[in-house]
Amino acid sequence: MSSKAIEISNQIATWIEEKKGKDIQVLDIRDLSSLADCFVLASGTSTLQVQSIASFVEEKSEDYDLSLRRKEGYRNGRWILLDYNNVIVHIFHEEEREFYKLERLWQDAKNVNFHQA
Repeated sequence: MSSKAIEISNQIATWIEEKKGKDIQVLDIRDLSSLADCFVLASGTSTLQVQSIASFVEEKSEDYDLSLRRKEGYRNGRWILLDYNNVIVHIFHEEEREFYKLERLWQDAKNVNFHQA
């Protein structure tokens, strides 16, 4: 994974942690897909928290000149996707995360420990 993608992923994971996001994971998908270099996955306990996390990430990303290419799912607040080109952020309500199990779907991805990167 490029050092820039690692830096962005770690920063986003830290912002999610600030908003009390749960089960935060950074997955290196570079060798598995051309969609992005990595996914950042996190959960919230309510639709309001999921929306709050997404809004916070979006607000903070503007301060870092990260260009948001696409945002989906905000209105429902069950699974919000934020596309920052080489980093895609998935913020789930806990129930949706358990149902869709992206970690299992992308089980061959490398898990990046964002606290030590």
